[in-house]
Amino acid sequence: MAKVAFIGLGVMGYPMAGYLASRGSHEVTVYNRTRAKADKWVTDHGGKAAATPREAAEGCDFVFACVGNDDDLRAVTTGPDGAFHGLKAGAVFIDHTTASAEVARELGAAAAARGCHFIDAPVSGGQAGAEKGILTVMCGGEPDVFERAKPVIECFAKFVGLMGPVGAGQLTKMVNQICIAGVVQGLAEAIHFAKQAGLDVPNVISAIRGGAAQSWQMENRWETMAAGKFEFGFAVDWMRKDLGIVLGTAKSTGARLPLTALVDQFYGDVQAMGGNRWDTSSLIARLDGVKKD
Repeated sequence: MAKVAFIGLGVMGYPMAGYLASRGSHEVTVYNRTRAKADKWVTDHGGKAAATPREAAEGCDFVFACVGNDDDLRAVTTGPDGAFHGLKAGAVFIDHTTASAEVARELGAAAAARGCHFIDAPVSGGQAGAEKGILTVMCGGEPDVFERAKPVIECFAKFVGLMGPVGAGQLTKMVNQICIAGVVQGLAEAIHFAKQAGLDVPNVISAIRGGAAQSWQMENRWETMAAGKFEFGFAVDWMRKDLGIVLGTAKSTGARLPLTALVDQFYGDVQAMGGNRWDTSSLIARLDGVKKD
C-alpha cells in the first residue's frame, strides 16, 4: 500500500484512479480542475480531494497525471501550485497524458533537479480499457524507478513495459497512433467499397476477418462503421491532437509519414463535417457522405 495522488479525472483518469483505490488499496488523493468531479470521485471511491496539484502531491510516494496536452501538463507540474512544488524527495511522478517527448524530457529534468523521478507513461486501450482496468502502458524512465512504479501502474493495466529512457514512452505511443491511423483508413475504404459494389458487408467481413486483413479495428468497429454510428471511444479531436504531435516529431527527426499526414487531413474533413466528438472510426463518414445530425 502506497500513498498516491491522481491529477486529472477525465474519462480516462477517473476510472484509473478508482482502480488505484480498489485493486491496489492505496491511499489516494485526487485533484481535478473542476472540483465537483473530484468530490464525486471521493464519494464513489473514498480517499480525499485536494484543492491544488501541489496539495495533492504532498507526502505522496507516487503522483499520477492524465491531462489534455503539453501546456496542461506544465500547468499541473511546474506551474503555480503545480505538483512538482509538493513532491517529496524520491517521489515518482507518472504521466499518462499523451504529450510530446520534448515535454517529457523537460519534466524529467525538472523532477531530477528536485531529487524526484519522472516516468512518461502514455496509455492505449481507450475509455473502455480504462473502465475495465486493462490498459496498455508504454513507459519511459530509469529501469530501477520503473520497477518501483510498475506494481502500482498494474492496478489499471494488462501490460506495463519500459520502452527506454524518459521520452521513449511518448515516442512509442506515437508509433501506436501511426498504426491506428492507417488501419482505420484502410478499413473505412474497404467497407465503403463493399457497399458501393453492392456486396453484403457482414458476409464480406465474415469471409476476410480470419485472414491477413484481420485487425482490432475490424473486430470491434466494422459493424458500427457500416451503420454510421460513431459514439464508441477516442474522439477525432483527440486523435488530431495526437497526430499533430506525431507529425511535429517526424519533422524534427526526419521521418517520412505520407500516409499519416494524409489521414490527419481526412480527420480534418471529419471535423469540418461536425464530427469533432465522433470516434476515430468516423473516417468512413467522409466517404459515405454522412453528416452530423
